[in-house]
Amino acid sequence: MKRDQSPVLPGDGPTDYARYMRTDELLDLQRRPEEMLHRDELLFQVVHQSAELWLKLAGAELTAAVARTEAADPLAATALLARATLAVRLVTDQLAMFGHLSPVDFQAMQPALGNGSGAESPGWRQVASVSRQLGRAFAEQLTARGDTLRTLPAGDPAHRLATAMIAWDEQVAQWRARHYQVALAVGGHRPDGSPATVLAKLTEHRFFPELRPTRPDTDLAAATHSRTAEA
Repeated sequence: MKRDQSPVLPGDGPTDYARYMRTDELLDLQRRPEEMLHRDELLFQVVHQSAELWLKLAGAELTAAVARTEAADPLAATALLARATLAVRLVTDQLAMFGHLSPVDFQAMQPALGNGSGAESPGWRQVASVSRQLGRAFAEQLTARGDTLRTLPAGDPAHRLATAMIAWDEQVAQWRARHYQVALAVGGHRPDGSPATVLAKLTEHRFFPELRPTRPDTDLAAATHSRTAEA
């Protein structure tokens, strides 16, 4: 006997899947064919819109990781940060789609973008802001314990969180480097102030430079003071 498949959730859509995932709205967020200057606008929008969703998830996981760090629960923070790191890895991987976008095609569709830039991404701005909060929270917790990176035992849960923070930093750096390569391949390297040039300057940036293995003796109390002064 066939099970009744009639939707039971409120909202529009012929199925509960469509109603819960709001697929009608989601799939209507891209420009229609008659609105496009070039067919690859669909590729461009899908990559960037899906990136915003992954960054939204990463930002939520980071925010939760900050709360767990402030609550002196580094193991929970580590697990949440691993999820955020994976989200950014997926954002990085999907940049491979831009290998199918030629410079000529990008130039043809560029007027449709106006003055828009990836630097204006709300998802990225949220992630960057919360990353700085995580660095401060970690530094404050370590100071409250009376520890520094030098005295932190390798098996300590806080050490595991520090390792996860390094992995987060390196994944973001990989994303920036890949993004820079894509910007060069598609749009070329233009004068200072262009998106590609700005990306080039950011490829070496790290949110937690004091955690890098080359600087094991950094005192996080000093790092906290430095971050507070920069904020």
